[in-house]
Amino acid sequence: MTNLGLPTEIQACLFDLDGVITRTAGLHAAAWKDMFDEFLKARFGQEFRPFDQADYDRYVDGRPRADGVRTFLASRGVELPEGTPSDPADADTVRRLAERKNELLLARIRQDGVQAYDDSLDYVRAVRGVPLRTAVVSSSKNCQAMLRAIGAEELFEVRIDGTVAEARGLPGKPAPDTFLAAAHELGVAPAACAVFEDALAGMEACRSGHFGYVVGVDRADQAADLRSHGADTVVEGLGALRETR
Repeated sequence: MTNLGLPTEIQACLFDLDGVITRTAGLHAAAWKDMFDEFLKARFGQEFRPFDQADYDRYVDGRPRADGVRTFLASRGVELPEGTPSDPADADTVRRLAERKNELLLARIRQDGVQAYDDSLDYVRAVRGVPLRTAVVSSSKNCQAMLRAIGAEELFEVRIDGTVAEARGLPGKPAPDTFLAAAHELGVAPAACAVFEDALAGMEACRSGHFGYVVGVDRADQAADLRSHGADTVVEGLGALRETR
């Protein structure tokens, strides 16, 4: 293993954003809960079962917004029309619920700001200093703005985010396509890439994409689940990779 805690054959590092680089996973989870609880209460009345952390981890975390809406609602036996850009604000469509979640997220970001994990930024800088290639891979369409907010845009040579994926028609996690696209743009084979992820959907993407080394970042007390979904190692923060080499 290198002094970065990675196998010597690794040539590139692909980083998820929310929960790995930025402290925004909690903001996402809260926005999803606010949106889904409002919808479920209106649909099922006081008998509704609230959206909880297990729902977030299993059905939403790491997925593109619309996929998260579909996957969670399917778990509750609900199917909605896809919707169109002209949907009214109160429309019960996949598109409108996804937009409502993003509105709630952006409101929380305006209120609380965007914070980074300092040890993650230090780790990425160390990766660049080796030098290894770097990319950020995120389902978020707010990825570039968040990187700018924490002054980290220049740390990543390639950005494959929700906006890029939509433009290219790439399916999101748990499909491996966004990670594979990042590896391709860097000119590095998947087997020579390390991936850093905190979401179970991301773990599944890494496993099916046959990446060389998968680091599960445990921000939600789910180390066992990260391992069972494909992590080669699990850490609570990226700084631990340098401490335990």
